Amino acid sequence: MKRTPVVIAVSALLLMGGFFWWRNLDHKPASEITLYGNLDLRQVELAFNGAERIDEVLVSEGDHVHRGQILARLDTGRLAPQAAQAQAQVATQQQVVDRLRHGSRPEEIAQARANLVQAEAEAVSAKARYERMRDLAQNSNGRALSRQDLDDAKAAADAAAARAEASRQALRLQVIGPRREDIAQAQAQLAASKAQAALLRKQLADAQLAAPLDAVVRSRLAEPGEMASPQKPVFSLAITDPKWVRAYVSETDLGHVHPGMAATVTVDAFPKQAFKGWVGFISPVAEFTPKTVQTPDLRTSLVYEIRVFVKDPHDDLRLGMPATVHLPLHAGDTAR
Repeated sequence: MKRTPVVIAVSALLLMGGFFWWRNLDHKPASEITLYGNLDLRQVELAFNGAERIDEVLVSEGDHVHRGQILARLDTGRLAPQAAQAQAQVATQQQVVDRLRHGSRPEEIAQARANLVQAEAEAVSAKARYERMRDLAQNSNGRALSRQDLDDAKAAADAAAARAEASRQALRLQVIGPRREDIAQAQAQLAASKAQAALLRKQLADAQLAAPLDAVVRSRLAEPGEMASPQKPVFSLAITDPKWVRAYVSETDLGHVHPGMAATVTVDAFPKQAFKGWVGFISPVAEFTPKTVQTPDLRTSLVYEIRVFVKDPHDDLRLGMPATVHLPLHAGDTAR
């Protein structure tokens, strides 16, 4: 019976302590959403377009490369002369097209006209000779000359007349100029030559392997002397910008997350540094939480993948690095 007051007193103290503990609890709503994921970035497997022996490899693993920087070269000992020959063929065919477009020169027309005058004079002379021989044969009843001589004179007159007509047509062609079909054919051949030269120039340019953008060399996969091919990468490049954290948000928190939302990313390697970022992607399809998610209470939940892009000006973050994403919630934040 004596213990009753003591029990009552202890119970009263416990009740008072519990009341004050409950009063001091923080009943404020959560101020942020915390997610866990891993750092991700894009990678490029870089290969030559052509199949030739590698002449130079200019960078190694870990080197920072810039867009347009030459990383490796192929041997161009056979390709360069082919490109020069194709360019010479273009120049030759261009001269053919120009000659046809410009037509006949005045000197060529004058020469054709002079040839016609000469041919006509020879035709007149041959005709006159034949006519004299014919008259002589008629007046002498064929005794002054043989039939063969008369036939030869007739053939010579006809040949001279034919040559005069040929010269006349040649002059006409010189004045008219080349046919449109001939010009079109020459232009088509010129276009074919230019296309072949352009192809060889492109192949010559492709003999230099350039960085497509700013990146870091992850792997150097070929060495000088090896045969390159489009199926065999020479470098594996890691793109340093953009970087993002692949994380997963539960369906209950999805209404508070929207594209463009500000975020903060922290990693264990830099505990005192916070990286600014933003939500860049929210998956439209739900999925079961992957094994890489590190929060035990989400391992059997249905979640949505999000990508939180991170600003990393000093390139401190590495591929696969575990990261924590902090998404601040504001008063009145509701589903969008």
